[in-house]
Amino acid sequence: MKTLTLNIPDSVNDADVKMQLAAQLFEKGILSSGQAADLAGISKREFIENVGKYGVSIFGESIDDLEKIINE
Repeated sequence: MKTLTLNIPDSVNDADVKMQLAAQLFEKGILSSGQAADLAGISKREFIENVGKYGVSIFGESIDDLEKIINE
């Protein structure tokens, strides 16, 4: 596994940055949900429960697509 070091302002929540990165890599299919959870430093269950807050669907559909399906 590679290590990446980032310098971020103290005002930025590092857990949120990790989750945003993990969510984007999961959405692009680069990471599995388990790998994304590990990157974010949380359990797989917690990742799946929270990834929607970052605009990512665990079902491979965008939030907009799911809303359209629901409203049809």
